[in-house]
Amino acid sequence: MLLIVGNYLLKVSKEELVAVLAQFNPWWRDESIADLPSWRRAAFRELQVWLTNPPAPRAVLLSGARQIGKTTLLLQAVDLLLTERVPPANILYATFDHPILKLAGIDAVMDAWREREPRAEGPEYLLLDEAQFIRDWGTWVKHSVDFHKDRRIAFTGSAMPLAEADQESGVGRWHTIRLTTLSFYEYLQIKRLQLPELPQVRSLRELFEWTPSDFYRTTELASAYVGHFHEYLLRGGFPQTAQVESITQAQRLLREDIIDKVLKRDMTALFGVRRVLDLEHTFLYLCMHDGGLLDMPNLCGNLEVKRPTAQHFISLLEATHLIYRLPPYGYGKEVLRARFKIYLADAAIAPAVMLKGKTLLEDATALGVATETAVFKHLFARYYSQNVRFSYWRGKRDHEVDLVADVGGELIPFEVKYRAQHTGARELKGLIELCASKRIERSYVVTKSLDDFGPLLKLPQKLSSGGQAPSKVMRVPAPLLCYWMGASELPSTSI
Repeated sequence: MLLIVGNYLLKVSKEELVAVLAQFNPWWRDESIADLPSWRRAAFRELQVWLTNPPAPRAVLLSGARQIGKTTLLLQAVDLLLTERVPPANILYATFDHPILKLAGIDAVMDAWREREPRAEGPEYLLLDEAQFIRDWGTWVKHSVDFHKDRRIAFTGSAMPLAEADQESGVGRWHTIRLTTLSFYEYLQIKRLQLPELPQVRSLRELFEWTPSDFYRTTELASAYVGHFHEYLLRGGFPQTAQVESITQAQRLLREDIIDKVLKRDMTALFGVRRVLDLEHTFLYLCMHDGGLLDMPNLCGNLEVKRPTAQHFISLLEATHLIYRLPPYGYGKEVLRARFKIYLADAAIAPAVMLKGKTLLEDATALGVATETAVFKHLFARYYSQNVRFSYWRGKRDHEVDLVADVGGELIPFEVKYRAQHTGARELKGLIELCASKRIERSYVVTKSLDDFGPLLKLPQKLSSGGQAPSKVMRVPAPLLCYWMGASELPSTSI
């Protein structure tokens, strides 16, 4: 096989390609997969359904940032298929991050697979890692889904959503499972911590039915979780950093092995970014303003970049799953003219980039921002697949509400008040104003103290504007909300 790269002629022999594939597919030799964790992420259940009993003839795209466990999910899926007696010869795992496979291309990989392992009876299972390095990956997946009905394909990508040209041709050809970093619940599981068992909550709506004794008992149980929640904010929700003993080492790994590789390698290899330093400065600016409104004139002025360049960089950072953009609540021109809110993909990214170490815990403002970022990620991860629309709200009096979830037309606001003082109506002017103007019946305040937990009882019956106050406001400590939102075995269709 001859490949021309620049002015060089490269040759990848069939034998070399087969040897690489054999290393990645030990089951062809009747060997088990080494170092495979028994614990599975919440997304595994959905991946399992699409591989073993697909609801529709589609491929599956696992989309998410680097180092969040996409490869492990694919290999756990292989292990499940082998357990269910799928012939090993009918299972292919290939990572196109590998230089030989990247050079050879998908067609050569398929030929080498079948030369090494003749096909057995039954469907073929293709698990393709870092598929963004496959040339014309969207066309290839589309062709496979349309013309090879006996193939079941799962593929991963760290920067897939940017490929807009391929998205149109891929409509109806693949189902996307979007992975976030580990939830707080998953973080506790991967660290194998022995903690008191908390009551199950499938929907936050259930809390309005609790008795005072339910809140008191849960508060006592949850005390063991607070320290681990703060450590989770420092370490981050990446499996690798979660298991490193030193928080300083975890933050270094996060900064060097995850962020730097995206900014310095993926951005140049996939998107041709040449002004890497300007991109880094843009990302640093967003880290300094995590959870805040994006002020484009200020960003461009401080970094001395033109607005189109800055907008392009922000789109790239979103496409590589390092940031989220949250629009303001509303429709039409009022949204187009307003500013977006920026959240980092994980609460630990900003402390790692800013070299804060454990000092985050001593900075009340920074800790509140990190908590708000974590709360948004947990709500997004739990409900994005149900087409819940998230936004923030800002009223005419500049009162704000951090998050607003639109669930089939029902608006459910969340306000994060992560501070030592207990939360009362005086601190919730924005929340009360929004609920009154939109006639919202229930809302949630995310708090810090475990005893700042339960329904907020003292609310004004009527507002100065003449509107009605919300009938239900529930205060939920952040560690509990993040735990319940991440508990994978407790599916729910409502917030």
